[in-house]
Amino acid sequence: MEQQKLNPTLVYVLAVFGLLCCCVGGTGFILSGIAVFIAHNKLNAVKDDPDSFDPDSVKAMNTAKIVAMVILIINVLYFIMTIYRISTVGWDEIMRQSQEMMEQMQTS
Repeated sequence: MEQQKLNPTLVYVLAVFGLLCCCVGGTGFILSGIAVFIAHNKLNAVKDDPDSFDPDSVKAMNTAKIVAMVILIINVLYFIMTIYRISTVGWDEIMRQSQEMMEQMQTS
């Protein structure tokens, strides 16, 4: 009987895009959350019938899940920080600071 292989590529791709979206106010938690969900479901299928899956691919999926979880935590923390900053400083002040930074970069 041939063993099934788990392909963690989708989990990695979603996690990396989630990390890139972290720069947009921490909204990458959506993509990284989906990546964790997919990896978790695949690993639950392995728990039901572990003999039918390739052990190397299971290890790779575990690694992908850990990477996605770390990126999810980073995104959630950044999202919370963004909400806190908007609620304390205000959106107008954040936009003014961003404008000043852009002007400084253009003059450099």
